[in-house]
Parts: sequence; C-alpha cells; structure tokens
Amino acid sequence: MPARILIVDDNYVARNSIRSFLNWHDFPVCGEAADGKDAIQKVRELKPDIVLVDVNMPGMNGIKTAAEIIRISGRTKIVFLTIHNTPGARNATRTWAHGFVAKSAAGSELIPTLNRVLGDDRQTDRAPMF
Repeated sequence: MPARILIVDDNYVARNSIRSFLNWHDFPVCGEAADGKDAIQKVRELKPDIVLVDVNMPGMNGIKTAAEIIRISGRTKIVFLTIHNTPGARNATRTWAHGFVAKSAAGSELIPTLNRVLGDDRQTDRAPMF
C-alpha cells in the first residue's frame, strides 16, 4: 500500500504545487493543513505515514507542530520542506525530522528523501540522515 502524505504549509500555492508534484510521482496526498493546529487535527483523523511540514508558519511553527505530531502519533514520519536551508534551521529540526528538504531543491531531493524515509519504516531506531 502506498504511503499517505499530509502537506502542512501556510501558503496555498505551495501546498497546491507540492500536491501536484507528489501526484505526478504517484505519492498519494491524503490531506492538507494550513497551520499547526489544523495539522494536528488532520494527523488524528487521517493517520498519514508522512507529514511534510514547513518550518515557518504563523501561530504554531513547524518545529512545535512536528513535536506534537510525534507525541500523538509516534509512527508518523516528519519531513521538513522549507525555504530555510541554513545550518541553524537543519539543527533546529533535527530532533523531530526524518528528513529535511529545501524548497529550492524539492524538484531533485523530495522524492529520493520520501523513498529513503519510507525505507526507514523497519528501522525506526536509526538516526535521521539529512
């Protein structure tokens, strides 16, 4: 069964572009959320395998959102997809991330990262590689 992906980004255009890209590559998107609070509700309802989370969102940022998602659903994998491609952003997300992709590199890195994260399902104790 293919992985179910939830997209969390406050920008509608970004969510729509990511959805189209994933659909093109046969990755089913089970839902979208525009903020952290909505994401947590959708995780409870939809039980996605992977959540793509933007770091910078109003209200609850992506890091706090990821921490709460892991708390309520330890099996859900978190991949940060963000414009903030700095060592500081990568370090800030490391505790919660199974993957990290800069939006500027999504065209070449998102699908390989998702494939790697899906391959990690049997090895949940392994540290994330990014």
